[in-house]
Amino acid sequence: MDGRRDGDVDSRTNEIGDSPSPQPLSRPRERGSDPGAEAESLFDRKYRATTIGAVVLVALYAFEALAVATAMPTVAQALDGLPLYALAFGGTLASSVIGMVACGPWADRRGPAPPLRHGIVWFSIGLLIAGFASSMEILLLGRIVQGFGGGLMSVALYVAVGRVYPPAMHPRIFSSFAAAWVVPAVIGPTIAGALVEHLGWRWVFLSVPLLAMAAAACVLPALRNLREGEHAHDDGGLSPHRLAWAVGAAGSALALHYAGQRHGAAGAGMLAISAIALVVCAWHLLPRGTLRSARGLPTVVMMRGIASGAFFGTEVFIPLLLSRERGLSPTMAGAALTLGALGWSLGSWCRSRPSQPFAPSQLLRYGVSLIVVGIAGVACAVSPSVPVSIGIVGWIAAGFGMGLLFPTLSVLILELSPPNRQGVNSSALHLCDALFTATVLAVGGSVFAALLTRAPSMAYLVGFAISAALALLGAVLASRVRPVA
Repeated sequence: MDGRRDGDVDSRTNEIGDSPSPQPLSRPRERGSDPGAEAESLFDRKYRATTIGAVVLVALYAFEALAVATAMPTVAQALDGLPLYALAFGGTLASSVIGMVACGPWADRRGPAPPLRHGIVWFSIGLLIAGFASSMEILLLGRIVQGFGGGLMSVALYVAVGRVYPPAMHPRIFSSFAAAWVVPAVIGPTIAGALVEHLGWRWVFLSVPLLAMAAAACVLPALRNLREGEHAHDDGGLSPHRLAWAVGAAGSALALHYAGQRHGAAGAGMLAISAIALVVCAWHLLPRGTLRSARGLPTVVMMRGIASGAFFGTEVFIPLLLSRERGLSPTMAGAALTLGALGWSLGSWCRSRPSQPFAPSQLLRYGVSLIVVGIAGVACAVSPSVPVSIGIVGWIAAGFGMGLLFPTLSVLILELSPPNRQGVNSSALHLCDALFTATVLAVGGSVFAALLTRAPSMAYLVGFAISAALALLGAVLASRVRPVA
């Protein structure tokens, strides 16, 4: 999904992702070899406030994601919006594209604090709209607003890492972000299930904005002094053309979801037009060469999209499968997400070990292979004769694979980026993530809606097969994350 153009990666330097040549790669390694940097702790005085604030914000984001995923089957049935189930997730991802594109140059030029502050506000407004929604359409509006805020937040945090921590500490802080999912993973689905069963699903949305304000109070003061400074660049302003392509990509992804609900020739025509428009917009938004997985930074960005599309394209249907087809309560269905997130944190902890015996390409290949195993386990759980535990164990394996993947890709994107491009390249990483996942959800959601009433088992299995095929593609491409020496 990342293809500014499919030409030579090194031929253009005025767009996202300057040439991922060996030179940017060698600089972090030289700095990372400093023994003093290796010995520094994330909780040393100069890093403590940023570490605590950023980890709290990630934990909040994790709680919201897991809680909403747990509650959404009940929400969709209460608002008579089951055919729009996938759009409730895909719409959030689609709108996040606009926030990500806006945040990259904004954060490079002004520092990460302003876009992070705006992101938290829009994120909270979207949650309030969703919490008070009287129909599935209004809930979708809230989720779209929330997604815009989430896009700003996610990129701003990556830029903060690049500005605050030396390269030798990047694996540890990104692993800490993954570990920040542990507590929300343990308590989030359980709390969400209890809220749904005893107070109503609306409180899953309405309880989060207060926590968002508390997280902002922690992290924003720590980032106050990170202004433009030495790494600002003169051409970092947000181009109106780029913003227009971002809006086009978001609109195309939403149209793709909508077209999947239509039938006949009109629906097929709209589906084709939406898909072509989405590819064209991505072609103008993302680093050159990503659609063909050019070596180096383009493949790093591509791998993030592949992994996210395969994993989240499966995960959003797990609570629905377990509650609707296998008869589990919302709390018990959410427990599967809890265990998957714990697997993710365990994988991230293993990735953060100082003496890492595996090359990045090996870690990525192992990660996507585990995602394939996990999807296969979940697919087996579609059959009533297969114990639910098979699917849950599989999803723990998939989570472990994501724990290996995400920190590895995060480290690579900063290694391959000069300091004044960390914002736009981090934006590209998240952008491909959102576009791939939104597309997989649009395709899988369309198939799901079409088959749900006629062949419920096939509705799940076809979607899972799409995700598994995507993960297998990632295993083939993993070796291309390093540029040619």
